[in-house]
Formats: sequence, structure tokens, C-alpha cells
Amino acid sequence: MKLTHAPLARIALASLFAIAGTAAQAQQPTYKIAYIDPLSGPFANVGELMLMHTQYAIEDINAKGGVLGGMKLQLLQFDSKLSAQESQSALQAAIDQGAKAIVTGGSGSSVVTALVLAVARWNQRNPGKELIVLNHSSIDPEMTGKGCSFWHFQTEANTAMKMKALANYIKKTPDVKKVYLLNQDYAHGKQWASYGRQLVGLARPDIQFVGETLHPIGRVKDFAPYIANIKQSGADSVITGNWGQDMTLLQKAAGDAGYNLRYFNHSAGSVPGTVTAVSQAKTGQLTWVAEWHPGQADTPKVDALARAYKAKTGKDFLAPRIDMTPRLLAAAIAKAGSADTVKVARALEDLSFDSVVGPVRMRGEDHQLLLPQVVNTIAPVDGKAVKTGWEGTNYGFRTDAVYTGNELAQGTDCKMVRP
Repeated sequence: MKLTHAPLARIALASLFAIAGTAAQAQQPTYKIAYIDPLSGPFANVGELMLMHTQYAIEDINAKGGVLGGMKLQLLQFDSKLSAQESQSALQAAIDQGAKAIVTGGSGSSVVTALVLAVARWNQRNPGKELIVLNHSSIDPEMTGKGCSFWHFQTEANTAMKMKALANYIKKTPDVKKVYLLNQDYAHGKQWASYGRQLVGLARPDIQFVGETLHPIGRVKDFAPYIANIKQSGADSVITGNWGQDMTLLQKAAGDAGYNLRYFNHSAGSVPGTVTAVSQAKTGQLTWVAEWHPGQADTPKVDALARAYKAKTGKDFLAPRIDMTPRLLAAAIAKAGSADTVKVARALEDLSFDSVVGPVRMRGEDHQLLLPQVVNTIAPVDGKAVKTGWEGTNYGFRTDAVYTGNELAQGTDCKMVRP
């Protein structure tokens, strides 16, 4: 009788398959996403916060199987240095490394606009190697208006939407009577002032605008002279688009002067250090608007995400929209059934997504995400409206009003040119 070694043969064959499978897995392509935002300079803390939110979401997507049946997302990191030139250098490096999507927004509207234009030029010259830009924080309405691009998607409410939410609130706040406009001297600061005059003036024709100043972005070390000018004007409130260091130093100067002002802002409370600055100033009320704020009632999905984020990173969760941005991209890839950039961009158009802050929709005609906005004020803990302190202080966030994305949606001048 002839003896065979079938069991040994089967084991050897299985080993070969296992080795081949491991090699194939190692060679499986990844979908590369380039993060381009400030990681140095006066706004580095903002960039690091945004990076950590983006990284957490991507790791969570990968842990749940990635996209397209196992393709992993890979995040490449670049420092924009708050510069259009540096951002475009980072873009070229990202292209060289095979990126298919750019996540940005914290570099300011002028820098992000330059980045979007550079991507559009690259895409036109390099069919088959296109990229898309997902913008989570630069909120110039022109980016989804006259300057709209098929390759750009805005995942944050724009300036007009945010100011409309604040104007609706100010309409019901009679103690706001005299308003000063203090803003950073760049595209967004000028627009925040312009929309403030327009929309707040429309909601409250009785309000007096008593002064207006633009200051260099990220370069003012002492806001005392600006506070003196505001005080001389007799203002009780300030509409300011300041963020990061420019907001915390403004709060400090007002506190040192003992000047009790109301501030109306777009996103200040989502930047680390702002609550601490308000608590130390002990005067003034800072009201801002975002898709969510820490301690907000009846938000179980965000609360669960915030706990998981804190457990993994050791940091506080602040911005659902930034976490949402790569998740929207993953949903579009799944909808397209492809990693092809043109197909993914088309899938993003009119994409509806059940986010942690509720249903959102990427409006197809201009690529503006319609998401809820919550007007809220940084205020002392009182056990009722504000139950939890933040940043180790006895100050937290008080919900003042909530609006849906559809309630705040604006018309658009976008005339989208599609490939």
C-alpha cells in the first residue's frame, strides 16, 4: 500500500495561503487624507485640537472595518503655519504622498480659499489624480457662494448662518443696545463685522453701532487700547470674530479694566483656554454659536462620543463637526462604492447623514452642510442652567437657543461648474 502525507500537504498549503493572505493585506491600498492646519505659532493649540478630533474619528472608522470592505484611512499631517504659501507647499507634499482628500479649516478663510483654488488647478491639469477639500472651520460664505468649487465641501455652518442664529437671539435680548464691532483684519473678520451690521441691524433696527475696528490677526499682545476705545464709545456689547489667542487676550484686557461687556462670537467656546479666560476676567458674557456645547442637555450620542474620546485621548471633546468630517467622507465612499475622487464628490452631494448632533445634509447646489446651531453663553455654574464647570473652573455653558440647519439656511450665488 502506497503511503501519502496528505495532512502535511494540507498544512503546507494552508501555510502558503496564510502567507499570501498576510502579504496581500500588507499591500492593500490605503485611502490617504492630508490634514493641513496650523501646528505651530499662536494658533497651534487650535490646530492640535482639530488634529486630535480628526485622528480619533479616522481611527474609529478603521477599527470598525475601514471603507470599501477593509480599506483603511491614513492621515498625513502638515503644518500650514497659518500661511497660504506654506499650505500650498503642504498640498504639493500631500499630492506627492498620494493623498486623495484634504481636511482643513483652522488656517483662516483666506488660506483655505487659496488651498481650494490650488486644488482646482491641480485637478484640471491632472485628470484621474483629483483631490477634494473638506473644510470644517473656515466659514466664509463666498466659499459656498460666488467662489464655490465642485472640489470643496463645507462641513461647518457659514458666517451668515451663525450670525443669523445670533441675530435671532439678540432680537429677544433688549439689554443689547449699543454695539461695537472689533474683528481681526482678514477676510473672515471683515465678513463677521459686515454680517453683524446687516443681520443684527435687520433683527433690531433700534440698535446703535457705535464703532468699528480691525486689528492684525495673531499679533496683538495687549488689547487694553482696544478696550479703552470700546469703553469710550459707550458700547454695552461687542460683535467679534476673534478666536484663539486673540479672544483670550481680549477677555483678559476687559477683565483687567473691569469692563462688563457682552460678546457675540462664532466659535470661541470650542477653543481651549477661552472658558478659563472668561472665568479669570470675572466680567462680561461671551455668547457664541456651534453645533453643540459641552454640558448641553438631551444629547446622548454626543455625550457618549465625548466620554469615549476623553477615555482614549485624555482631552476634552469640543467639536462634533470635526469628528463628523471624516465620517461624512467615509459615508460618501461607501455610497459611491469607489475611492475615485469624482465619484466620491458626487456621492457627497445631497448626502444625508445621521450624525451625533442629529440629521445633517450636504446641500448639493453649493456644498454647504446644513447642521443645527446652538446659541450658548459661558456662565458660572448655578446647578440649573449650567450644571458642570469646564477647564477646571466654575464656569460652563448655558443653552440660550437652538436652531436647525434648515432654519438658518441662506440662499446661494453658487454657479457650480462640474466635471
